[in-house]
Amino acid sequence: MVTTLYLVRHGQTEGGTVKRYKGSIDVPLSQTGIEQVKAVSALINSLAGGTGNPGNQGSLKAVYASGLKRAQRSAELIAAAHGLMPVVIPGLKERSFGKWEGMSFDEVMQSHPDEFEAWAKDPLRFSPVGGESTLEVKDRVQKALDEILCRHESGDAIAVVAHGGVNRVMLCGLLGMPLENIFRIEQDFACLNIIEFWEAGPVVKLINGSARTTGGTGCP
Repeated sequence: MVTTLYLVRHGQTEGGTVKRYKGSIDVPLSQTGIEQVKAVSALINSLAGGTGNPGNQGSLKAVYASGLKRAQRSAELIAAAHGLMPVVIPGLKERSFGKWEGMSFDEVMQSHPDEFEAWAKDPLRFSPVGGESTLEVKDRVQKALDEILCRHESGDAIAVVAHGGVNRVMLCGLLGMPLENIFRIEQDFACLNIIEFWEAGPVVKLINGSARTTGGTGCP
């Protein structure tokens, strides 16, 4: 049996038009973010089947989310179409950026130029003071994904709603990509990734898909 994972990044957050290291800061979705997630929810519903398709065996069996409210709220919007409540998995939370949290990219480059350069050169091992390295994030994210997949070995369709950094780490592992290349994968707000888990291994069907194109899964 094939397990299908719909991996989603949460929608845009309040203040999300300025790129900041929000990390573990608990910021809510903006109204734009809510609309983005409603659109990707409709797309998932059309692919997996929801309460609008009674008896559809492809309907989501579970929805999982990070403990941060931007991911939880996104997951609630997706789960509702399938008569579900999201299950919080703490290991899916966004990377902690330590003392950088709340700062814009420009602010970090100006106030911590040496650290920013070290981050740009080695995102695998470097972490801001008080933050996590990519390797540390990988360990907890892999454990969280393994826990989720162990619950759905019978070929279920499931959704996971997490964060840009978490999704990139997960996708690198599924594709067998070196983590040094993590930023070669884009994850827009409310994007959709689709992964099928076969006996021979995972197959990534879609990365950074968008519901913005009518009825499609086009990549922006």
